[in-house]
Amino acid sequence: MIGALLAVLFLISGLILQRRPGFPLEKAIALTNSYLFNLVLPALALLYIPKIKPGWDLLIPISASWLTFFLSWLVFGLLGKLFHWNRQITGCLAVVSGLANTSFLGFPVIEGLYGKAGLPVALLMDQGGSFLLVSSMSILIATIYSHQRGNLRAIPLKILKFPPFGFLIGTLIMSLMGWKTPEFIMPVLGLIGKTMAPVALFAIGLRFSLKSKDLGSGYFWLGLGYRLILAPALIWIIYRNFMDESDLTFKVTVMESAMAPMITGSIVAIKYNLEPKLATLLAGLGIPISVITLFAWYLFLA
Repeated sequence: MIGALLAVLFLISGLILQRRPGFPLEKAIALTNSYLFNLVLPALALLYIPKIKPGWDLLIPISASWLTFFLSWLVFGLLGKLFHWNRQITGCLAVVSGLANTSFLGFPVIEGLYGKAGLPVALLMDQGGSFLLVSSMSILIATIYSHQRGNLRAIPLKILKFPPFGFLIGTLIMSLMGWKTPEFIMPVLGLIGKTMAPVALFAIGLRFSLKSKDLGSGYFWLGLGYRLILAPALIWIIYRNFMDESDLTFKVTVMESAMAPMITGSIVAIKYNLEPKLATLLAGLGIPISVITLFAWYLFLA
């Protein structure tokens, strides 16, 4: 609860500071992005990824995150070509709508609705799904859609030079080899990791502005509609064929798939200049709007 209140305060601080005359807005945005990508994401990779023990039992909940992410890329990629969207809009929707807020929003929601018994599944979907995706595939897609046409060989180099991706590869090797992150640095990594939500929301606050015409944006409602309605609906339709609908794992998998867009995904889109305004709106307005849809999904699954 304290963490959520702190995050809200950081969001409000960002909203206030962006309107102060003389405030170095662009510099503040650059510094927060640098902190998140160069320190926080690598710290989280070291904190969580080596703890994941590879096994077939992990595939069901984790696969839901990967399925909805790649489907987002497919859906918005096809729509972008069909309706001739610019590459920045397509890339923004593919990345931001493809990633669910499975931790900052997901953990307290799942614990509140299903108790602590639902947290292990939520944790799997976050660490093996959302976090791996935001540190790898989201960077790939963002690099592709932000890259100017021409030298395609520069794309792999851009990805490899991105610090979170290097740490992701290293920690995946640690997980496969059974190596653990040294215990003496775990408390420091934990403290750094806890700053993710407040600092990310601060970065959102620095960019967030809402005008009445923004709510009329078809791109916004398409992105939010995919994340809050279509993605969980597809998971429900597909996974009920090989899972018990009354099982807690099934319910948590669907509910986590119905979470609002991931804040860190929007930060990736912003960093790569993929329609920053749209990315900010999806993350900023997605959370309050998702309260309604999450309650509807909970009743539906009950």
